[in-house]
This record gives sequence, C-alpha cells and structure tokens, in this order.
Amino acid sequence: MDSASRPDSTRSGVRGLFAKMSQERREDISIGSVLLVLVVVFAFITPTGTFLTFENLKNVFLNASTLMVLAAGVTVLLIAGGLDLSIGSIAVFSSVATAKVVGSMSGAEAAIANGNYEHLGIAIAVGVVVALLSGAAWGAINGLIIVRLGIPSFIATLATLGIALGLAQVLADGVNVANIPIPLQEGFGLGEAFGFLPWPVVVAAVVTGILWTVLAKTRFGLRNYAIGSNAESARRAGINVSRHMFLLYVMVGVLAGTVAMIDISRFGVASLSAHSQDALAAIAACVIGGTSLFGGRGRMFGTIIGVFIPAVLLNGFVIMQIDPFWQNVAVGIVLLSAVYVDQLRRKTNTSY
Repeated sequence: MDSASRPDSTRSGVRGLFAKMSQERREDISIGSVLLVLVVVFAFITPTGTFLTFENLKNVFLNASTLMVLAAGVTVLLIAGGLDLSIGSIAVFSSVATAKVVGSMSGAEAAIANGNYEHLGIAIAVGVVVALLSGAAWGAINGLIIVRLGIPSFIATLATLGIALGLAQVLADGVNVANIPIPLQEGFGLGEAFGFLPWPVVVAAVVTGILWTVLAKTRFGLRNYAIGSNAESARRAGINVSRHMFLLYVMVGVLAGTVAMIDISRFGVASLSAHSQDALAAIAACVIGGTSLFGGRGRMFGTIIGVFIPAVLLNGFVIMQIDPFWQNVAVGIVLLSAVYVDQLRRKTNTSY
C-alpha cells in the first residue's frame, strides 16, 4: 500500500512543482508584457528618433539605477516579511555625511577654483567607507529596534525615517552640501564603463545580480522565503529568524549608503530634499513586479520590470511634454491593481 502510494505522491508533487513554475512564468510574461506595450506605444507616439535611441535608453537605465539598487534590497526584505520606510532618509543622511567628509578631506571648496585637490584618492576611499558604514549603522538600528524590542517594522522604520532626516538636516545646517570633487563626478557619477555604459548602471546591475543569485541559488535565499511564509515554522525548523532579519535590515541600509554615493557623484551635491519618495517607489516597484507585501513570495525579475515601468513612463511623458506628475497617477493605478491581484491569489490559495 505504501509503495503503491509513493509513485502517486511523487507524480502529484512533480505536477504541483510544474504548476507553480508555470504560474510564475505566466506572471513574468504578464508583467513583462506591460513594459513591452509601454515601449511599443511610446515608440509609435513620440517623435521619430527620440524614444528608441541608444542615448535615450541609456538615460532610462541611468535614471532607474538608484531605484534598482534600493528595490533589489527591498525585494529580499519584503519576501522575508519585513518592511523599511526609512531608506530614503538613510540615503540622505549618508550622502550628507559623505559629502562633508570628502569635501573637507580633499579641500574641494578651494580646489574647485584652482583644480588642486588634496589627497583626492584617499578622500574618495574614505567617503565610500563613510557612506556604506553610515547606511549599515542605520540598518543595524532598525534591525535592533524591530528584532530586539519587538516594535513593528512599519512603526520602527517610520520613526527612524524622521530621525535620520532630522539628523541629516542638523549635520548640514539645513542647506544642501556641495563641494563634491569634480573628478569624482567625471570619473564615476558621469563616467562610463567600456565607453558607453554609465557606472551607476554597472553598480545597479552587479547589486541586482548578486541578490538575484542569493535568492534563487543559496540556502540564505531559501530561508528567506521560509521566514516570509511562516516565521514561527521557520524558527521551529532551526532557522535563526532574528539574526536573519537583522542582517536583512543591515543589508538594506548598506544599499541606501550605496545610493548616497551614487547620488552625490552624479549631481555633485548632497540634497536634503532628495529621496523623499524612495521607499514608496521601491516598494511599489517590488509589488508591481509580483512581490507580496505579506511575505513569502517574490522574484527579482519582476522587480526589475517593476522598476522600469515608471522609468519608461516618466521618460515617455517628458519626451511628449506631458506633465510628469501623471506618472504618479499611472504608477498608483498599476500598484493598486497589483496588490488587488495578490490578495485574490492569496484567497484562492487558502481556499484549497
């Protein structure tokens, strides 16, 4: 009886696996089709030689690069059942701290006039460390508040959003921090790898590729899905849920610090008003791409598409001279639709 039931059980499991894979492929095709339709529509309705050009598409990738870095990290966090609303403020704090350090160590204020920087290489290296460490520190603070004190992630990161932004304003005396060394802008922020690929795009691609591999190919990624599906069951299975979640918040903080370094390199200033919508934009990109706000479900491919949908919308609107604020309307509609579909899917799954 047992031996006879095993083949049926095995066949059932295989069918279930194929059904799941088929569903994921259908979702990938569905969300990818939305992006493809947008590209085709804008290619037809924009003036010839404006949208589908190498330079314009490069701008789309460049403008999406910082959001891609954040959304990749948020994808991993959401799958595990976490949430971070403070990443924008962490990026602002890290950019202010980095700009202060790099500017003072390189003597940038005087050097901008005469081109004679002091210890430029060391200043930039220290600036990178400051950006990453400040982001990691804020991520660790979030992790400790949520994991150790048991405060819900929504409340905890909403609080640190205000604290980090307030401290950044205090550190900057309420004004944007300029005096970023011009060679840093020319070599990295505005520089290109292989003569055609912007360095921020390279960084975004590397970060996304690493996290994609971690999610899909490693035990850490498997545990991430298990925790998001049922944290208590994962804990009983021997997974250190607290440590895992703490590391995720630190990782997201580091990525916010990475965005800070990219930002000051591109624009030559640490802006206090920048990144105010980054958390919502990153979460929206993840959810549009199929990541569940309830944890346990999501893929990096969907997030990539979710990042480029608003980027393509904004670019197309600018070319057509349409008010770019309509982008927020369009993304909001797509986001509501994605969350509604996710809720329907969850109800369908629990009914069986």
